[in-house]
Amino acid sequence: MIASKKHVMSLLGLVLTVAAANVFAYTGQELAKEAKINIEQARAIALKAHPGKITDEELEQEKGGSGLRYSFDIRNGKVTQEVGVDAKTGKLLENAPEGPNPD
Repeated sequence: MIASKKHVMSLLGLVLTVAAANVFAYTGQELAKEAKINIEQARAIALKAHPGKITDEELEQEKGGSGLRYSFDIRNGKVTQEVGVDAKTGKLLENAPEGPNPD
């Protein structure tokens, strides 16, 4: 019986580890190897440009800047702002209210 409890505890630990790892995943993470700045740095730049709560984030290939950007939806009150940060330079590329057709 003790061996099975150890097995259950090990399995539970593995499940919690995988679940925690998924919390930190973001859309486009497979492109991160091409970025010069990481997601944490990009978040700080975006939140400095528009303070609030990040409700969505992704790394995507898109026209403008280096062609690789972190895109954030940041909510402050009733307004959601789209903030784009160049993933290679850290330059702010976009800081505008979210359009009528959100991604």
